[in-house]
Amino acid sequence: MPKPFTLQPLLDLSQRKNESATRKLGELTRQQLSEQKKLETLLQFRKDYQDKFQAASRNGMDSVGISNFQNFLDRLDEAVQQQRGVIDQANRSVLAGRQALTEAQRSMKSFDTLAQRHAETEQLQARRTEQKMQDEQAGQFAARNASNE
Repeated sequence: MPKPFTLQPLLDLSQRKNESATRKLGELTRQQLSEQKKLETLLQFRKDYQDKFQAASRNGMDSVGISNFQNFLDRLDEAVQQQRGVIDQANRSVLAGRQALTEAQRSMKSFDTLAQRHAETEQLQARRTEQKMQDEQAGQFAARNASNE
């Protein structure tokens, strides 16, 4: 009777951690891409608004209009800077997620290697037991044949 792998609960746990780390990295990556798209949208909006401002300036604009355009462009610049900070944080989170996944994979591989070695040891033991039984049966058969002759 083969012995159960005593570290099986740890192997199962490491597999669950690996799956969880994989899912988490996927979520972090999607979030990073979403934040990058928001920045691109902000930058495009700022460029479009800057173009409108330049066109309005060429056509003549009063000082209040210029001030309003400039104030809004300043707020857009602040939003762009904030979004870049969000992206930096998202990049750090993705990096941490990759490191967590690497660690989970390493741990899972270690326990998997131990499980494989355990299985190989158990198979070897089973083959030896089977061979011993066959040798005993062959010996008993030879003894019976020798006594019958």
